[in-house]
Amino acid sequence: MKILKNIRVVELGTYITGPAAAMHLGDLGADVIKVELPGTGDPFRAFKGGLYSPHYQTYNRNKRSIALDTKQAADLETFHQLIATADVFIQNFRPGVAEKLGAGEAALRAIKPDLIYCAISGFGPSGPAMKRPTFDSVAQAAAGYLRLLTPPDNPRVIGPAIADAVTGQYAAMAVLAALTERASSGQGRRIDISMLEAMCHFNLDSFTHYYSEGEIMGPLSRPVVSQSYTFKCADGTWIAFHLSSPVKFWEGLLEATGMQALNDDPRFNERLERIKHQEELIAAFAPVFAQKTRAEWCAALEKAGVPYSPAYDSNEALEDPQAKHLGIKLTVPGVADETFTTVRAPYSFDGEAERDVTPPPLLDAHGDEIRRELKSGARA
Repeated sequence: MKILKNIRVVELGTYITGPAAAMHLGDLGADVIKVELPGTGDPFRAFKGGLYSPHYQTYNRNKRSIALDTKQAADLETFHQLIATADVFIQNFRPGVAEKLGAGEAALRAIKPDLIYCAISGFGPSGPAMKRPTFDSVAQAAAGYLRLLTPPDNPRVIGPAIADAVTGQYAAMAVLAALTERASSGQGRRIDISMLEAMCHFNLDSFTHYYSEGEIMGPLSRPVVSQSYTFKCADGTWIAFHLSSPVKFWEGLLEATGMQALNDDPRFNERLERIKHQEELIAAFAPVFAQKTRAEWCAALEKAGVPYSPAYDSNEALEDPQAKHLGIKLTVPGVADETFTTVRAPYSFDGEAERDVTPPPLLDAHGDEIRRELKSGARA
C-alpha cells in the first residue's frame, strides 16, 4: 500500500527510540534514510557480535543506510543536501548533542523551512534532569511504571524494553499529526517527546486510579481486578484466561474445570469476593490445570466460551492457526544469502496488509545510491 510513499524521513538515531519511530514510518511506506557513523554505525549493530545484531534488526527494517560523519565538512555537506530533500528528521540524542553534529533545528530549518523536526530525549529538552543519561528501565522507573512490573518476591527488572518502544510509537504518531497539518498549512513543526512523558502517558491508568481514588497500584492490582490468570498444564506448557466482570465467564470456567462446587464457597461465589481471595482461588485451580495438557484445556475453555489463549513463547506464537491465517510472520530475502523473518505491521488498508518488507540494511549499503540521487535531484 505504501501510504507514505511520497514522504522522506532522515533518521540520525541510535539504539531504539529514534530508530523505532522511523521504522514505523517506514512500515507505512516512507523512504527512511538512516544516517550512521562510518565504520561502526548505530551502536545497537554491535550489541551481539558483528554489526548486525538482532537488537539492531528489530528496529531498522524498511530503511536505507548511508554512513556520514557530520563532524567532517564533506559529510556534513552531504547530510545537509539530504535534509533539503527530506520531509521529516528524527534524532534521539541528549539535548545539545544534535547541535554539535550540525543537526540542530535552527541549522536544518534554514535548509528546509517546512521540515518536521522530531527530537526524542530521555527527560525532555529542559529542566533539572535534562542532561541525565536515560535508558529503558530508567524511564520506566521515573514514570512509576517499573514498580507495576516488579515481582513482589525476588524483586528485579523484568520484561522487554517497553519505554523505548512506546516512545518510538508516540513519536511516530506525533510526526503523522504534523504531516497532516503541514499538508494544509505548509508549516513545519518541532516535535519534542521524552521517554518520561511517553511512559507517564502510557501509565495513565495508574495515575487515574491514584488521583481519582487515592489508590497506588502495584504489580497485582490489574490482574486481581480483571480476574486474569495463567496456569501450568500437565505437558509443561502454560495457558492464560481473563474473566473480567461478566458472570458467564466465571460460570464457563467452572464448567470447563468441573469445579462448580466453588460456587458454594462464600469466598468465590461473587466477583468482589473472588477479587479479595484471588490467592486462594489460584491455589484451588493450580492443581486442576496440572492434570491435563494445554491442548485439552484450550478445547474445554473454548467449548465453555471462556476468553483464553495458550500462553505462548516466541517460538510458538506465530505458528498459531490464527496468526498464520493473518500472515503476521513474514519471511523475505535477507541482505546476503539468508532470509529475514519479522512481524508485519499490524494494520491493513482497504483490507490489504502491507507485506512488502525490506530487511535491515548493512552499514552504508545505500550510500552510493543516495549520493547519486542527491546529485541527480531524484528521489527513490
